[in-house]
Amino acid sequence: MKPKKSSAASLHQQILTDIEKRIVSGDWPPGFKLPFEVDLAKSYNVSRMTVNKVLTRLADAGLIERHRKTGTFVKQPNAQAAILEIHDIEVEVLALKQKYAFKLVARSARNANEDDLARFGLSKTIDVEEIACTHFAGDAPFCWEHRLINLDVVPKARAVDFTHIPPGQWLRLQVPWTTAQHKIYSIAADADIARRLDIAKGSPCLVVERRTWSDQGPVTVVRFTYPAEKHAVVATFTPASSG
Repeated sequence: MKPKKSSAASLHQQILTDIEKRIVSGDWPPGFKLPFEVDLAKSYNVSRMTVNKVLTRLADAGLIERHRKTGTFVKQPNAQAAILEIHDIEVEVLALKQKYAFKLVARSARNANEDDLARFGLSKTIDVEEIACTHFAGDAPFCWEHRLINLDVVPKARAVDFTHIPPGQWLRLQVPWTTAQHKIYSIAADADIARRLDIAKGSPCLVVERRTWSDQGPVTVVRFTYPAEKHAVVATFTPASSG
């Protein structure tokens, strides 16, 4: 299906998300050979350069392997690396064969307070865009997101309508990150989290905190809170070699 006419950036994101969904959902399994760039460009009604940029991003994310002579293939999954990789929550939900939706709950631009600066690892004053939203799997809340975007590094975030695109998706396209850090822990849901996720107060939750940096400095800090029964962290590893 050809995408509707839109900006180059939104077409890029649409194609990126579409191919990522096909891979993570298993529609394009490990070892699957992707169509050639020229064929993908024709099917999406975009330039070959746009397709090349999308495939480069997917290769950087570890989802595909590109070989000059033989073509582009879906990469074998690496469960250990998946903990450190950054995927859209939409892709997580679709991989569970459920319908995805999200709702922007609140946003505001303000000066960073001491707690914000500590989360960014900064001492200088910055402006931040604070965003809160709920991600859904079917009709049920799947994840509660609270995010701060460093407006000194990403000033154009002020003008983005995040009712139409989740902030994580937008940032992945607009601001290439160089380093990411994850902190993973469990909590008991307080009254606010329980209300956001439609669970009982005190229910166990899994929290994934992420910080990302670009060449210009810290980009965003985000906290994802999941009902514990709806999310798990899995790592596969082998004994280190003795040599």
